[in-house]
Formats: sequence, structure tokens, C-alpha cells
Amino acid sequence: MQPSDSVRRIGVLIRHNLLLMLGEPGPLLSRMILPLVFLTLLRPLYAAAQGGAAGTEQAVVGTLVTFSLLALSISGSAILTERLGRTWDRLRGTALRPAEILVGKAVPVFGALLAQQLLVVGFGVYVLDLRVPQPPLLLGILLCWSCTLLALGALLGVLVRGMGELSAAYDIGGMLLSSLGGALVPLGELPHWVAVVAPASPGYWAVNGLRAALAGEARTVAEVCGVLLAVALACGTLAVGRLRGRSGRLVAL
Repeated sequence: MQPSDSVRRIGVLIRHNLLLMLGEPGPLLSRMILPLVFLTLLRPLYAAAQGGAAGTEQAVVGTLVTFSLLALSISGSAILTERLGRTWDRLRGTALRPAEILVGKAVPVFGALLAQQLLVVGFGVYVLDLRVPQPPLLLGILLCWSCTLLALGALLGVLVRGMGELSAAYDIGGMLLSSLGGALVPLGELPHWVAVVAPASPGYWAVNGLRAALAGEARTVAEVCGVLLAVALACGTLAVGRLRGRSGRLVAL
């Protein structure tokens, strides 16, 4: 099998999944618009409590992490809709490999996740005067965080059995992970036990990485990127393993 054949198949899947996403833009638009509304309403509260610059940073970081975790719905539903629409068995009958399917679905979703985060950051910079001293550091965190979200969503998509379970997973899980990570309320203001368990949440690393990027702390950003990519690799490996049978072909879900 030639590498070009795999690239061609992945390209077809990317175009197909992009058209599916744009064909029903409602969920995508809600994930883009709601964070901006939330940020606008939340920023005065944080500014009054922490001061202008610190409050703006807390509002942007908290909004970005919280709503990007809720956007796991975009990643998870990309796989789950194939299962519920009974087109999964058709994919199993093709020459596609599990990794190819995940990549084909991942690229449009990755673009949507990154666009959501860039929109929140751009709103913070141009409307709320958020300071970004070193944009490359911030972009690095956003890329790694998007990879983590993508892998988490893919894992949910192959594990849950219906839209109800997926909705519960990203609603409850997203709020829990963001809260434990100190996105909405700084960890120093929460009970001590929350700070102890916080590193188990990917949201904790995303919050720390974003704050480090905004402070220009390159070493901390590099460490956080390593942790986020490790989480992404672990979740992606589990997702591929769930899709692949002993023969290496797609399994029924």
C-alpha cells in the first residue's frame, strides 16, 4: 500500500467531514458566540475583584478553558453520528484504517477548536485590552490544548452509546475539569483538597499554561505543552485501540 493512497483517502474524509460540519453550523456557532457573551459578562466581576489587567486575564483564561472543554461535543459527535446514523458499518467495509478515520475526522474538528480559542483570545486582545507579550508562546499552548481536546473528544465518541451520554459527559465532565483546574475560580480561593487533586485535570495544565504564556514564561509553557501532548497521546491511543480489532480492521461499535 502506497503512502499516497492513505493521503488520498484521508483527504476525501477531511472534505466530507468538513461539509458535514458546515452543513449543520448551529452547534459550531453556539460554541463560538456563547464564550464571547460569557466573557463580556464575567470580566467586570473579575476586574472588580482582582484589578483591571489581572481580572481580564482571569476572565479570558477561565472562559477559554471552560468553553473549549464544553466543545468536546464537536469532537465526540463527529464519531458518534457515524455510529447512530448507521454509516459506521459502511466505513468498516472500506479500505480505511482506524487511524485514517480518526485523522480524517480530526482535522476539521481541530480547526474548529483552535478557531474557538483564537476567537476568545482575539476578543480579549482587541476589545478587553488583554496583553500578550509573546504570541508564539500562547499559540503553542493553544495548539497543544487543541490536540488534548481532540483526543479526549475522540475517546468519548468511541465509548459512549448515545447523544444523551455524550451530552452528560461533556457537560458534567467539562465543568468539573475546568472547575478543578481553577478556570472559573482561582485555586487559592477554593478548599485545599481541590488544589491537591487539581493536577489530575487537563484543565489545570491548560490554565497554568495560558497564564505562563501571558506572563512570557517559556520554560513553564514547554513543561505544560509536554503534559498536554502526553494526555493527547494517551487518549488518542486508547481511541484507536477501541476502534481496532485483532485483525487491525475497524470493529463494530
